[in-house]
Amino acid sequence: MKQLALGLLVTLMAGTAFAETTVKSCDREVTFDAPPSAAISNDVNLTEMMLVLGLSEYMVGYTGISGWKTLDEDMREGVAELPELSAKYPTKEVLIGADADFFFAGWNYGMKVGGEVTPETLAPFGIKVYELTESCIHIGEKAKVSMDDMYNDLINLGKIFGVEEQADMLVAGYRAELDNYKSTLKTSDKPMKVFVYDSGEDRPFTAGRYAMPTALIEAAGGVNVLDDFEKSWAKVDWETVVEKDPEFVVIVNYGTVTAEQKRDFMKQNPALAEIDAVKNDRFVTLEYVEATPGPRNIKAVKKLAEAFWGE
Repeated sequence: MKQLALGLLVTLMAGTAFAETTVKSCDREVTFDAPPSAAISNDVNLTEMMLVLGLSEYMVGYTGISGWKTLDEDMREGVAELPELSAKYPTKEVLIGADADFFFAGWNYGMKVGGEVTPETLAPFGIKVYELTESCIHIGEKAKVSMDDMYNDLINLGKIFGVEEQADMLVAGYRAELDNYKSTLKTSDKPMKVFVYDSGEDRPFTAGRYAMPTALIEAAGGVNVLDDFEKSWAKVDWETVVEKDPEFVVIVNYGTVTAEQKRDFMKQNPALAEIDAVKNDRFVTLEYVEATPGPRNIKAVKKLAEAFWGE
């Protein structure tokens, strides 16, 4: 896996003295006088951010993956020596029991507003929390999602663990790769109108203005038809989707309902028959780990662009 090879390079290059650093985490500032030595990440995409920076040696485990998703071969290899401490969201006791000193999670990515696991509830136990940037909309105002949200998390993790130079190099590489790809991408005068179908039959769970697929779609030359939906991941009515008449549907693949089943549901539902994307069978699938902030986002943009504009 290209990302894991980069992570190994980061580990080999690390070794400079750690200077006290403060990072912005949503509406908080978190200060570190040493790199965490017993870190835990929640969810597959956040865990991959840790791995791509070569931080597995600073980790005591991860949470929140097998309860919803399966690991591909590369991911299994990356976490082979780390235990999964909780199949879904961890309890406070799980984190304390692992003697964790750091939790990389997000709102609705391992933590819930008002839940038992939050930065405030973990602080008395010496567990510092860094929050996924995309998720900050759940606790306050935030700019519309962009690729910078993902880059910001990698750079901040670099600062937290004393591998800032390597994180900067990695992000610079991602930026250059995406810019180079977009410079040769042939699109249309009008952006492709796209709907994101995550799950749900009575009401679809989808990506709004603050969810990562909106940024991925825009980078691929499209526009999320729910760009005006002032939410991150949330439910809407099918009537809204019909009214927006998307030209393409992006299906997020994870869980017990397969991407093919989601596609069949839309195609076989008479109420959705007149949607442009459904009439013309225009669907593309993103794996969960591609659709959420993480190292596979550049690949996701390319996959979307090829579906939107390829022959």
